[in-house]
Amino acid sequence: MKTRFNGRKISIKPAFAERTEKKLAKFDKFFEDAAAADVTVTPEGQQVKVEITLRGNGMVLRAEQSAGDANAAVDMLLDTLLRQIRRNKAKLEKRLRMNALDEWPVPEEPEEEIRIVRTKSFPVKPMDVREAVLQMQLVGHQFYMFRNVETGEINVVYCRKDGGYGLLEPENAR
Repeated sequence: MKTRFNGRKISIKPAFAERTEKKLAKFDKFFEDAAAADVTVTPEGQQVKVEITLRGNGMVLRAEQSAGDANAAVDMLLDTLLRQIRRNKAKLEKRLRMNALDEWPVPEEPEEEIRIVRTKSFPVKPMDVREAVLQMQLVGHQFYMFRNVETGEINVVYCRKDGGYGLLEPENAR
């Protein structure tokens, strides 16, 4: 698995990178050779936040965790990522290597039922990103779907935990 490290306002120590790569290597049995991991480390006061994003076989798994030190956060994150794979085992079996999950000693979690409790239809108006953020604020939602006037594609703007905004757009849009 190809691993990239990104330190935001912090330098990544070689010992941390080596230890994390070794731990992430356990996930190689789930993915083909083209899998990649992005590890981002950010200091937050007395804590360190670590985000790990795994990409492979058309899947994206992501988790973040804050802890007193980065190594402890990575240990908790690996458990979280494994639980995500376990929880969605039936849905992911076609994309993961066969029988890869059988070797892990993690207890099976009951599969949760996905319930759609409401379906809503609305017109998707062409607008720019700034107008979409304004509309999202006006309706008081955490996200807003719109047709981007520049690309003609359906996009989504959303509120981030850090107070900023994010934009989701299809890869083929650019």
